[in-house]
Amino acid sequence: MPSPPTLTAPADAFPVLRTEIAGLSVNELAEQFGTPLYVYDAAKIRERIGDLRSFDQIRYAQKANSSLAILDLMRRQGVLVEAVSAGEVRRALAAGYKEQGDPPPVVYTADIFDRESLDLVLSLGLHVNCGSPDMIDQLGERAPGSAITLRINPGFGHGHSRKTNTGGEQSKHGIWHEQLDDCLRRADHHGLVVTGLHLHIGSGADMEHLSQVCGAMEKLALVAGRTLQLISAGGGLPVPYRPGESYVDLGEYYRLWDASRKRLEAAFGHPLRLEIEPGRYLVAESGYLVSELRAVKRMGTNTFYLLDAGFNNLARPILYGAYHPMSIVPRAGDGAGRTQSEVVVGGPLCESGDIFTQTDGGFVCTRSLPAAAVGELLVIENAGAYGAVMSSNYNSKPMAAEVLISGGQAHLVRKRQSFDDLVRGESIPAAE
Repeated sequence: MPSPPTLTAPADAFPVLRTEIAGLSVNELAEQFGTPLYVYDAAKIRERIGDLRSFDQIRYAQKANSSLAILDLMRRQGVLVEAVSAGEVRRALAAGYKEQGDPPPVVYTADIFDRESLDLVLSLGLHVNCGSPDMIDQLGERAPGSAITLRINPGFGHGHSRKTNTGGEQSKHGIWHEQLDDCLRRADHHGLVVTGLHLHIGSGADMEHLSQVCGAMEKLALVAGRTLQLISAGGGLPVPYRPGESYVDLGEYYRLWDASRKRLEAAFGHPLRLEIEPGRYLVAESGYLVSELRAVKRMGTNTFYLLDAGFNNLARPILYGAYHPMSIVPRAGDGAGRTQSEVVVGGPLCESGDIFTQTDGGFVCTRSLPAAAVGELLVIENAGAYGAVMSSNYNSKPMAAEVLISGGQAHLVRKRQSFDDLVRGESIPAAE
């Protein structure tokens, strides 16, 4: 099987002027569906799935974007799915995934069982990837004889932010690597069979740190022993968000993992499946948050572009200073010849942190963007991962509508919330 291609970001990956998304007019999309609006390009998701076909199994970490339409797209492309909550399990089933299969179509991966999740996992007979020793005991007491996977914290981690680092002793994620022997004994006590190991060190890790996971996995797998049928490389594959950033050399990354897998197969005397579990990599570049510019204002030396989208729609900048490319959509023409200037881009919320151009720690910065007028559109790009799924109703703002473009057609896959949606389930107690 050929290795995946080495990917580089094209020179025009970050335009500051945009008129189309996936061949459709941005202005027409905004006119039809309103703003703020999430738009996803299905072709880009299929392309990213294709990048990883050399791995035996691709399992989508749906926390990145759990839209039913996108889960359905993944399923139709043969991608398996991971769920971290009872709600995500139900989403996967609603999108057409089966409860049982070989390999398991849906795996529950978490650091705890809340009571609802444990009951649901047991009722459906789902495979579990345990991230804490207590999960082994809790599952074993109620479902002895089950097969399980162990998520191991290898003692190191890396990510584009401290808040996306999922390894090392300051991370809550996974079973500490020095406790593997104890966890194997716990599994034996309950008659559980450890059939797989999973390592994930963080989102946006670089090649140097990702490659270290191979060596850690090999050592841990030899401790876990011959019952293993699968090793999972986890996710964390980066995508470029700005000029100068690049993709991981996927060909080399696959070769590292395949070589490690082959050495383990020789030691165990039987084949091992090699799984990868991307989230952001599959969906980030497919997503665009389309917003309308509602005010241009001067504050001392700063010019502010204020949008109708805020951190209630896209929280990544306020959470960890995430950088997103941005583009202006001219009201007419292609916008060629517009001068560029440094601007601060913010939203409508009653919160000083509602700024899309900020660095980690909340420091406001500027972005060089073309001149734009009130009523024109600004697109926040590479917003397909951890965008809509992290949305909130802060300031009683409704969730944005979501549209999936596939085959040249725009499909409304989530309606904009109404006021009735916002207050559904609330009640006022009777006066005393």
